[in-house]
Amino acid sequence: MFVSASTECWPEAELEEVIEVLTDLEFTAIEIALHESGTIKPSELLQDPDRAIQLLRHTHRLEISAYSLELASTGEQYYQDFTTICRIAKTTKVVNLTVPSSEHGTPFNEEVERLQKLVDIAEGEGVRVAVRSQLGCLSEDPDTLMVLCNNIEGLGITLDPSVYICSNAKSSSLDKILKYVCSVHLRDSRPDAFQVSVGQGEVDYGKLVTQLEREKYDRALTVHMSPMEGLDHRVELRKLRRLLETLM
Repeated sequence: MFVSASTECWPEAELEEVIEVLTDLEFTAIEIALHESGTIKPSELLQDPDRAIQLLRHTHRLEISAYSLELASTGEQYYQDFTTICRIAKTTKVVNLTVPSSEHGTPFNEEVERLQKLVDIAEGEGVRVAVRSQLGCLSEDPDTLMVLCNNIEGLGITLDPSVYICSNAKSSSLDKILKYVCSVHLRDSRPDAFQVSVGQGEVDYGKLVTQLEREKYDRALTVHMSPMEGLDHRVELRKLRRLLETLM
């Protein structure tokens, strides 16, 4: 295992700025969010894939641990865009690609069909798809996640423990889904607050690392914190990085 940090830790900053800050904070790896709502927009990357590859490779000493992808396109265009992003991931030597879960109310069979198609496309490019734990989505429930992974061979999970602390499924055990985890997003949380200062929440990092080690997990523990008013964000990021490094 190794510690990474998401570009979403600095949601308003350009990639080069985030890289500079994370390098200064002594991170060695970065997860890059390719979100239409963010500063690195998939629609812009897709206009010139060769230029996108050059941009994404420009991470200096930071290894790219994963991409997190949110596309604005729909229908068949969605799958065409996803295919191009997978090719970009392959060229930039990134294996893990996180995708969002569909919202509550989405028919289960429809979600299976969507994720199956994404997995099939990604596997053709040597990329692994992981569906992200999300509040308000099908992946909020560990039991649903387990059934999805059981139905879709090759589908992984980007585990966010905060979701299960803050959701109605917080009493459910995560043990059954840990074998599918191929990426992890971390911050500290309480049932009444999705993000709090490191050490003030209920995330048991030591237990989580032990559980992941038991499953022979050897990939990134990604710090995924947004700035909080009244707190020094650099201090919070450094605090969590150091804490995670002491547990490995």
